[in-house]
Amino acid sequence: MNDLRVRCATEADLAALVRLRDDAARWMLARGIYGQWLPGELDEHHFRRVMAHGEVWLAEVGGRIAGAWELWWEDEAVWGPQPAVAGYVHRLMVDREVAAPGTGRLLLRAAERRVAAVGRTCVRLDCLAGNAQLNAYYQHAGYRVVGHKEGKPQPSGTPKSFTLLEKVLRKAG
Repeated sequence: MNDLRVRCATEADLAALVRLRDDAARWMLARGIYGQWLPGELDEHHFRRVMAHGEVWLAEVGGRIAGAWELWWEDEAVWGPQPAVAGYVHRLMVDREVAAPGTGRLLLRAAERRVAAVGRTCVRLDCLAGNAQLNAYYQHAGYRVVGHKEGKPQPSGTPKSFTLLEKVLRKAG
């Protein structure tokens, strides 16, 4: 795990991001996790748009992509208007063929460090309300449930309900 390198994604990474997202969706479906993600929902345009308004990060091991996540600086569709105190993590994903166990937590910590580096004090994310395993994952990573969002629009067109989670970052000191 010591050779995990994190960098901002570029235009050259778009196809790899789509593949990673689709592979993660197929992994969930193969394990009976329905309703979270579907292969083919997001294309290169999605990631290009996020890069224009937020950040997309990649983690590499030995020159291979091990995971990625999106970092947004606002998320009014889910959280409503908010003061600029948080970063919003979306689409945290790992390549299970490349990533060692625990890589997802390392990516989450990297996102938290990035949020802290720009002076924001908390990280927020949302998780499909019915995905108990993923909700527990984030809670074990130090996130606490702070609310619910009913009817959040989805790429598939069917709105879904989400749990809202937040982690207050410790101040460096």
